[in-house]
Amino acid sequence: MTARPGWRQPVLLLLVLGPLLGLLFLYDKPIPQDQGFHLFADIRTCLGVNNFGNVASNLLFLVVGGIGMAWCWRNAGMTARSSWFVFFLGVALVFFGSGYYHYKPNDDSLVWDRLPMTIAFMGLFAALLSEHVSERHELALLVSALVIGVGSVILWKYTNDLRVYVWVQITPLLAIPYLIAAYPGRFTHRHYLLYGVGLYGLAVVAQYFDYGIYGLTATGISGHSLKHLVAAAAPFCVYLMLRRRTPIGRSGDREIGRS
Repeated sequence: MTARPGWRQPVLLLLVLGPLLGLLFLYDKPIPQDQGFHLFADIRTCLGVNNFGNVASNLLFLVVGGIGMAWCWRNAGMTARSSWFVFFLGVALVFFGSGYYHYKPNDDSLVWDRLPMTIAFMGLFAALLSEHVSERHELALLVSALVIGVGSVILWKYTNDLRVYVWVQITPLLAIPYLIAAYPGRFTHRHYLLYGVGLYGLAVVAQYFDYGIYGLTATGISGHSLKHLVAAAAPFCVYLMLRRRTPIGRSGDREIGRS
């Protein structure tokens, strides 16, 4: 399926490239990695594992990524199958990358935290573009997105400039609401994507209030550990969407069927 020519693609292109151009040319200073990023509220050791709360709270990513990959593997005829599989693969790898980082937080280990997240984001982006814009070009979209995503992490590592990485993170989050609003859907349950975006937003808020939540819960759980739990629920919404959705009819730009 290819969307009809008109205003949709130019606006989508502006939505994707606009933030990058703004970061590179309007905000013309590099964004370095803040070393305070590595300072977390919960640094307790348990079972010999440093920063146990932040390490163990990544387990849900492995669970959600595993069931998502299994679903894609069993459904050979699903659209954008490769991209969805890569998305869930990235989610599962977050368990290992983020766990390793939180065991010993520093810039070097942070690379392994960010690579899986980038793989997940780019897999999601490629899947959505394929299903809404051009299914024929899924492989090219996926490979291009992965090269850009992984390249953004490598660029940050060797230049200490986060601008491209920030763009890679925010672009799918900007594109999801637009694709749902501007493009006619082929399947039901697309609103589950918005649930995922909302949960990811809550996860970012929890991360920001790491110390506050840690104190508010009487050291029961830190904001960063809570962030992991809430963020893992976001790809679970995507899994539920894929599992429950069904093809829908279309009349003009209106979806017919369940939403």
